[in-house]
Amino acid sequence: MSLLTGEHCLFGQWRRGTGSTFHASAAATGESLATEFHEATADEIATAAQHAFAAAAEYAAKPRVVRAAFLERIADEILLLGDTLLERAHAETGLPMARLTSERGRTVNQLKGFADLIREGSWVDARIDRAQPQRKPLPKSDLRAMLVPLGPCAVFGSSNFPLAYSVAGGDTASALAAGCPVVVKAHPAHPGTSELVARAIANSVRAAALPGGVFSMVQGASHAVGKALVLHPAIAAVGFTGSPQGGRALCELAWQRSVPIPVFAEMGSVNPVFVLPGALVLRGEQIGEQLAASALLAAGQFCTSPGMVLFLSAHGKPMLAKLAELFRAAVPGTMVHESIRSNFDRTLQQVREIAGVTVHATATGQGTHCKATSAAAMLFTTDASFVLQESRLREEIYGPALVAVRCDSYGDMLAVAESLQGHLTATVHGTDADFVEHAGLLAILRRKVGRLIANGVPTGVEVCSSMQHGGPWPASSDSRCTAVGSRAILRWARPVAFQDLPNDALPDELRDGNPCGIWRTVDGALGRD
Repeated sequence: MSLLTGEHCLFGQWRRGTGSTFHASAAATGESLATEFHEATADEIATAAQHAFAAAAEYAAKPRVVRAAFLERIADEILLLGDTLLERAHAETGLPMARLTSERGRTVNQLKGFADLIREGSWVDARIDRAQPQRKPLPKSDLRAMLVPLGPCAVFGSSNFPLAYSVAGGDTASALAAGCPVVVKAHPAHPGTSELVARAIANSVRAAALPGGVFSMVQGASHAVGKALVLHPAIAAVGFTGSPQGGRALCELAWQRSVPIPVFAEMGSVNPVFVLPGALVLRGEQIGEQLAASALLAAGQFCTSPGMVLFLSAHGKPMLAKLAELFRAAVPGTMVHESIRSNFDRTLQQVREIAGVTVHATATGQGTHCKATSAAAMLFTTDASFVLQESRLREEIYGPALVAVRCDSYGDMLAVAESLQGHLTATVHGTDADFVEHAGLLAILRRKVGRLIANGVPTGVEVCSSMQHGGPWPASSDSRCTAVGSRAILRWARPVAFQDLPNDALPDELRDGNPCGIWRTVDGALGRD
């Protein structure tokens, strides 16, 4: 804790802010934590963005082994923070130490994974179509293409993952891997955690002898800080994980600029669960246990928490009874910030007021949490007809809540599935025979989500090359991209083609003889020749 100063990190330099001040609060107790932080001013934001722009070309030109070693150094520096980092994150968010230890491991592994990716080098998707000067009726030019960095990226730290989706999280790691400088807007729910991680990155920038503008971090509790960052002309792309309102606002800002820029916003999801008849009869109670554990995990503060379960009324009593039992027994959880708790309360009230919706079970377990952040779980029941009538029931309730939807027929399930907007995930529980008989449901869901899960739960996002964490609007702003896994790097790059350039003027990845030794597509054939 003593490492904290409340300063901004501007192009590798630590500077005390000049804007208005704010403090972090301990989520579990409500007490104000000691360190004073400052709202970044317009001048401070501009300084960070301008230095990022000044560093962009030099950083992009660094050999991939240099960038890889830089990412690995960040991972090592984060580990060197030891329990100081975990204790501060625990104080600010109320998340358990075991969860934060796991999240730190994920953060470190993401950084090392992107280091491995860029050290190997084939992610740039090098393509070469060699000249054919004798081709008739017209000769063919030599064309070569690869992905290149977009430029400085603005990254917004998320509230629910103070490590893995924040200052050194997946957005920052993938952008730095792509060769883009990063300016992070720290989340005001955990500014101390953010500063500690920023110090690990700044130390790594110096150790790697990189230009200071490769990384900056500004603090701020107001929307004005984020707005100024997105509107600065030096910023070339934006990464955001948070609420639909916040993500949409950033998308609108990006398109208001004289030069619009891409925004990858991951904005939450209902993550519907469909339980088919065979599975419901064979293991209804077991599915209820799985589903309750997933929905109640970390007080429902996951973008992949299941928010709706659909089942046939005729066979659903055992599953619903198990869900009600576990929701009633649940101990109130601590939400990471009182504003998230107040939004949860407001949403619960909206759902309660919808005709046809019943509060089926409410948590009665006793907790010792701060009233401002403590959230009691709630299980609602309704019928498919009301879900089709009321769009609010098809939207996310961020927190420990679940809507159980009774369906009179398989046709009701199909109708609700068709009515859904985009989501990060959908889960289907079924037997082998169920999946064959109800293939139509899978076909609908494939259009609606980024990840389709069989006989599991949506919480738990594996960091690997095949993960898709993003979905059709409004789950994310670009369903072609993922925020998790190695393909996340593609968000921060664009293709450039080089026509008839001399070999020595080409990037190494496109030169004759393949000096980088990467996989390339040459005249339509993939290889390393």
